[in-house]
Amino acid sequence: MARYVPFGLTGVAALALAVIVASPVVALASPAPLETPGSLAATASPALVGQLSKEMGSSPAQAAGAAGALFGVAKSRLNAGDFSQVAKAVPGMDLLLKAAPAAGGKSSASNPLGAVSQLGGAAGGLTAAMGAFSQLGLSPSLVAKAIPVLTSFVTKSGGANVGSLLAGVLK
Repeated sequence: MARYVPFGLTGVAALALAVIVASPVVALASPAPLETPGSLAATASPALVGQLSKEMGSSPAQAAGAAGALFGVAKSRLNAGDFSQVAKAVPGMDLLLKAAPAAGGKSSASNPLGAVSQLGGAAGGLTAAMGAFSQLGLSPSLVAKAIPVLTSFVTKSGGANVGSLLAGVLK
């Protein structure tokens, strides 16, 4: 048979204090902000993203997405060996490509650029890039400002031949 021992108010307070002291302390912290592909790419290629952001008057995440969209056009237009040369000239190329908005793929009333992005030729690719800029909250007219920044950066870091490869497919 169990024996009942009254604790009283002092006993209950002591017991509660003992439980609190013996419990591990868990610090409550605000959760870390979610990393977006654009913000990750901005840190992987800060020089390029900084130049592009300044020229376009955009956030670094928008600039990273814009660069990714244009490099995506180049990737689709260049053979693998040529694009590899461009990619070597740009730190964080994989992250930049991931920062670009997903291509529409199919044409619909809500995405009329989907079919256009499937067209061959640089014009179709640049039209898709304009759509990506819009998805990023940027004016499609900024494509014309972004291309010289990208080609200049690639020329400085990869050489004139590599810069010419990029410039040739982004005309």
